[in-house]
Amino acid sequence: MPEGPSVKRFQLLTAPFVGQVVAKVGGSSRQRNLKDLKAMKLQDSQASGKNLFLAFGAVLEAWTVSGSPAPAIRGKADSGACSLTLAQEGQEADVSRLSPKEHGVQRKQETELSVPDASHAAGDTWKWLRFHFGLFGSIRANEFSRANKANKRGDWKDPVPRLVLHFDSDSFLVFYNCRIHWCTSPAVEPASDILSPEFHRGQALAALRQPTPICYTLLDQRYFSGLGNIIKNEILYLARIHPLSQGSLLALSDLESLLDHAVQFSTDWLHKKLAGKGLHYQIYLKEKCPLGHEVMQETFGPQDGFKRLSWWCPQCQPRQTVVGVNLP
Repeated sequence: MPEGPSVKRFQLLTAPFVGQVVAKVGGSSRQRNLKDLKAMKLQDSQASGKNLFLAFGAVLEAWTVSGSPAPAIRGKADSGACSLTLAQEGQEADVSRLSPKEHGVQRKQETELSVPDASHAAGDTWKWLRFHFGLFGSIRANEFSRANKANKRGDWKDPVPRLVLHFDSDSFLVFYNCRIHWCTSPAVEPASDILSPEFHRGQALAALRQPTPICYTLLDQRYFSGLGNIIKNEILYLARIHPLSQGSLLALSDLESLLDHAVQFSTDWLHKKLAGKGLHYQIYLKEKCPLGHEVMQETFGPQDGFKRLSWWCPQCQPRQTVVGVNLP
């Protein structure tokens, strides 16, 4: 699934459409009342961690927005996370190597509700949609995704959009492989969002110092919203920390370094995406680290939680050794 930098890229792709009125709704989603978006105005676009939020409201109660149509952007933003173009990111993820729960979706709990008919929208608050993208989820502006290879049956079938929003400016947005839910408001937590200027380092450090394997804590969206498995593996290597190291036994300087790498890596990744540049991995999906050492791979996770694949170098990231303590 996409990590914070990818979802932020999605948000930036949808932002130019704010102020436009929905002329037609299409797609395969069975979510209730999506057709009621017709004649409503896209009022806002926000990203928080791994979620994208879009707000819609009645035209008559909208803000005073410039009537100029959204620019005819041609582009896409995909959910995978590597190499040269956003379209290639998902292709490089080897699904067969993922654990059964690798595809699980960690989601914030929020109230979902049915949306009344558009005819009753006047005077009501905005209606928010939450998008949580799957492993190969994507957004395209003013173009549809086309098959770039045959499927297992040998057919060349284009991906089926989950949602298509056509606007009165003749522009449109296409959403692929995503879960869509109505919500009361965007579940935005800037203090835990690694890409937010309001990211709370003190709160994050306190979380990292828990007596828990550090690779578990890094994926806890309560403290590191938007941080996913790719970022986890890369920053642990950069900080030279074994994924199973107990946070409470690591030096504060090591935790500070890990946190610095988390913010810097995520920011750099976003900038590369916006510049159309690829991301070069140090350890993720690799057989050898940059120094030529053999890389280990294993699935780790809480007993009652999601299990995720970890890649690490035993020489660059030596396992923590404490007398009387046996790591899991």
